Amino acid sequence: MKWKVKVIVRLKEGLNDPEGRVIQNALRNLGFKVENLRVPKYFEFELESENPEKEAEEMCRKLLANPLIHTWEYSVEPVS
Repeated sequence: MKWKVKVIVRLKEGLNDPEGRVIQNALRNLGFKVENLRVPKYFEFELESENPEKEAEEMCRKLLANPLIHTWEYSVEPVS
């Protein structure tokens, strides 16, 4: 069966997010009052699988994220 998988990977709390800091400073310079801006990674793909949740988790652990510094979440839904 074919599935649509959406994955969001974020740096763990307390870790430095240089890209987020640069964007936050730029927004502040434009007059916006933003705080704690973080830049996650977003992946979206179709997957042929009999066990999509297990495979999505494995993909995150092996390649899409570094378990030492990232957290992740994913959703899986059938492709219509």
